[in-house]
Amino acid sequence: MRSSSEPGEFLSLLTEEETADLFGCGRRRRWERGATVMTEGDASDWVLVLTSGRVKVSSHTASGTEVVLAVRGPGALLGEMSFISGEPRSGTVTALEAVEALVVRDFPGFLNTHGRVAVLLLRLVVDRLRDSDRKRVEYGAFDTAGRVATRLVELAERFGETNGGTVRVVLPLSQDELAGWTGASREAVSKALRSLRDRGLIETGRRRVTIYDLDGLRRRAR
Repeated sequence: MRSSSEPGEFLSLLTEEETADLFGCGRRRRWERGATVMTEGDASDWVLVLTSGRVKVSSHTASGTEVVLAVRGPGALLGEMSFISGEPRSGTVTALEAVEALVVRDFPGFLNTHGRVAVLLLRLVVDRLRDSDRKRVEYGAFDTAGRVATRLVELAERFGETNGGTVRVVLPLSQDELAGWTGASREAVSKALRSLRDRGLIETGRRRVTIYDLDGLRRRAR
């Protein structure tokens, strides 16, 4: 299920010529695991395209609680919302593992000469807004186990490695971060994971999850 660029992510939608032109107007950078790539509230004059590794996008509440908004992988475009609105960064991007990315400062110039990509960008923004709306519905309609199951299904579909009938997901997300992604406490997430283990749907280990019954996990998510 894994690839050098996730299907549906920005980079995977570009033609070879568009990709070459994009890389021609950017520069490559590398961040180590745990490094801050973008900071919420900062001014934005560049966008980022991940070429390897995964990051989390998060924000903090007034009380200091971290809310994980998304996990992005290879091919993802980051910073596009601030680029479009001209407003400061709306989230902090942190490397979950060592990541490499393309920093593009003249993104307007690239879009001016690639009208098709501008349309793709619009669709990407709409898709992300719809995803945010869907997650808000989940928070109100699903219990914690349902929300955790939904996030595990998403991780399996995007980052999972299939071996026979099982799917293994290796992702350096702590239970605290998973809690921030599901809008629940760490204790509630721990209880939800135990419930899913007791059903025989998953097995958990340090920064990894093995899913034995993906269809069953999808049913629990719904």
